[in-house]
Amino acid sequence: MKKAVISVFSLFCLNPVFAEVYPDYTDKPKAKTQPSSTQPTDEKKPTEEQEKKEKKEEGKITFSGYLDTYYMFNFNNPASRSNLGTSGPSSDVPSVMTPGNARAFDQKSGQFSLGLIQTKVAYTNDKIDAVADLTFGPNADLGNYGNVLGPLGNSVTSTSLAIKQAYLTYKFSSKFSVTAGQFGTHIGYEVIDAPVNFNYSLSNLFNNGPFYHIGAKAQYSFSDRAYLMAGVVNNIDNLNDNNKAKGIISQFFFSPATNWNVYVNWMGSNEQTATGKTPKGYYYSLFDLTSTYQISDKFYLGLNAAYGTNKVEITDNNTTRSQTNKWGGAAIYSNYAFSEVFGLGVRYEYFDNKEGDRAVRDAAGNGTSVNSFTVTGNFTLADGHLIIKPEFRLDAYPKLAGSVQKFEDSDGNYTKNSQSTFGLHAIVKF
Repeated sequence: MKKAVISVFSLFCLNPVFAEVYPDYTDKPKAKTQPSSTQPTDEKKPTEEQEKKEKKEEGKITFSGYLDTYYMFNFNNPASRSNLGTSGPSSDVPSVMTPGNARAFDQKSGQFSLGLIQTKVAYTNDKIDAVADLTFGPNADLGNYGNVLGPLGNSVTSTSLAIKQAYLTYKFSSKFSVTAGQFGTHIGYEVIDAPVNFNYSLSNLFNNGPFYHIGAKAQYSFSDRAYLMAGVVNNIDNLNDNNKAKGIISQFFFSPATNWNVYVNWMGSNEQTATGKTPKGYYYSLFDLTSTYQISDKFYLGLNAAYGTNKVEITDNNTTRSQTNKWGGAAIYSNYAFSEVFGLGVRYEYFDNKEGDRAVRDAAGNGTSVNSFTVTGNFTLADGHLIIKPEFRLDAYPKLAGSVQKFEDSDGNYTKNSQSTFGLHAIVKF
């Protein structure tokens, strides 16, 4: 699921450029009275260092955001205009195919679509950082897939769905800080924010989560080239905890050389739903490795690899046994800046869900694997505030025996085991 490569909250904070800074005038030091002709005039003026210190203690408020929209064409010309494919026959009506999970956010083709609108406000001083990060639109709703509220089909509505991040950080020192609230996940290479990712469409590693956490975490910086983060969270991608157990998250960052960053991430949590005592025998665990290397001013490489397990207890004929399902994958990224205006990026990804624990499934409803290849252009215009991204993507699934495959054709039949799409995406950031 998640995420340019950064720490848990910086994954979502590297977004658009900040707007003008507005001081908090309620805490601003009172102006000194000008000396009269009868007053002493040897009062010393504040030094530049003192002025900087006062300004830092004063704090600042920053405002940023973005919006994106796109048009996408699917070369299969699916009758339903869906890029999702199928995940097997419906359990209620076997002749009806249920939607799949082949794409994260860019789910519709043959039409203009709105992605996401973000408004982000941050306050910071020498001791505190506070962030309110709100999102609206179709992709914001899809980012809350774990919550059955409002636009996800439940008759109840909630403004909680608009909150992407809402957290505060207290800096005990320049090396140690504690963060509490709702924050973006530290897992993964990609993030939910379109301006931060080079590719517009999101990987299967991102799509299979997690997206965010609610809890508290602490971070200690050994130097500017290494830090350790650890925290306690409710669970994965849910506004409310579904049992009494808590999840553990961690990240170790180090920079082996200039322009080379490595992030080793982990999360473990009992995700079994419970109304009373937390059931034993269930445990979700995910290891994630992310690395970036800026080889030159123009050439950039990235890597994301993940391995997850989900241990569950299954009861058959009054006999209980444990079963551990596994999934994983890897993605390689390469970007090249031909000029200040145009860059080209390539992503290749392999995702393995053959044991069926994640949502990537074939037309029979079984676990499967997928190879994805994406080529994205980036045109940066209007002093960096407008980004145009033309993008081609190919998703290829194993061909199944029989006539029913993963993707839909123009007649509404599932006869294709791969799909190719071309999209034109416009992003405005401020």
